Amino acid sequence: MESMIIEGEQRLAGSVRIGGAKNAALPILAATLLGNGSCTLSNVPRVVDVFTMSKLLAHLGARVESNGDLTTVSVDEISSCRAPYELVKTMRASVLVLGPLLARHGEAFVALPGGCAIGARPINLHLTALELMGAEITIEHGNVHARVLGRLRGAQIYFDVSTVTGTENIMMAACLADGTTVIENAAREPEVADLAQFLITRGARISGAGTDMITIQGVPALHGADHEIIPDRIETATYLVAGAITKGDVTVERCRPDHSDALLAKLREAGAELMIEKETIRIRAPERLGCVNVKTLPYPGFPTDIQAQMMALMAVAQGSSMITETVFESRFMHVLELQRMGAEIRIDGNHAVVTGVKRLSGAPVMASDLRASACLILAGLAAEGETRVGRVYHLDRGYEQLDQKLVGLGARVRRAPERP
Repeated sequence: MESMIIEGEQRLAGSVRIGGAKNAALPILAATLLGNGSCTLSNVPRVVDVFTMSKLLAHLGARVESNGDLTTVSVDEISSCRAPYELVKTMRASVLVLGPLLARHGEAFVALPGGCAIGARPINLHLTALELMGAEITIEHGNVHARVLGRLRGAQIYFDVSTVTGTENIMMAACLADGTTVIENAAREPEVADLAQFLITRGARISGAGTDMITIQGVPALHGADHEIIPDRIETATYLVAGAITKGDVTVERCRPDHSDALLAKLREAGAELMIEKETIRIRAPERLGCVNVKTLPYPGFPTDIQAQMMALMAVAQGSSMITETVFESRFMHVLELQRMGAEIRIDGNHAVVTGVKRLSGAPVMASDLRASACLILAGLAAEGETRVGRVYHLDRGYEQLDQKLVGLGARVRRAPERP
């Protein structure tokens, strides 16, 4: 395993290009299982979760060819309906093959997923919705076994809690169902809308994606299509915070500013200067930002996937801020590591009270999940001395060449083997 070593207090400046959204690429890759024909996807991020999903598709019978940010998937037939634990244990998004397998093959045997340690993230909402569509669901030895005789049938689905993967799973399953499916309290995230656009290009009949009510009229089959993955709004946010935390001047290119409204509002409120064009955001930060309160919410609210990065920024801001986490119950695991670096943070339930300090101190810290990895690296950029972030394999699940991109902005960052 590797660590990331950061020599802090280097002001970042320059431009960085954003890659495709991991959280859009994964469901779109899963959706290639829904029909015959070749699908060529562009702007696919080269990250570990995408590699894992590609291996899973190949196990299920797909032909997957990748060249740079292009991935072509062909699925003439499903040769296996089993997604084994060995392939899915590191990636919660593996549950996204459940709906496509069931809709096309009539059966799916999917191991309950693993992934980051940020909460339970149960899939009961997915399973209840599939049962309403006519599926028979059993859970055996840590696996979900779903079967249906003939086609799934359209149904009225209401999610008690907005769920991104649940919305995506049911939307995919409904594409080949008999009749019309309506999903109420659907997730509104841009990644859901991107998946819907890909499915529509393949011949699906979907309306309302991007709102809280999505209607899908089932069709007999889907065909091949080409599609470009949207830019990653979480990667965009991470580099904007990197510019802000180092008092820098950073331009983020090939992004979607309209997908980052909640973050941009908070950065402005904190005192950052933002210059926004169609596909670029430039941030210039003062000597010290002010504090802001943040509450994570489903889109279009402030994303939970940026909460940890924002906490690193508030740790060196002027004043006290409150960060409230409403999406995942265990997403403050980075707090203890930030405290090791001198951050003043007090936890009260799902609230973190952050009192900014003038300077953090470099220290050896340990990443607990994907976004915590980014948080600790950002903190290291602002800290005095050297920070060593362990377990950065989490980072590679969702960021493509983050260390190299930071070096391109002037950071002093390198990888090294973890110490015994």
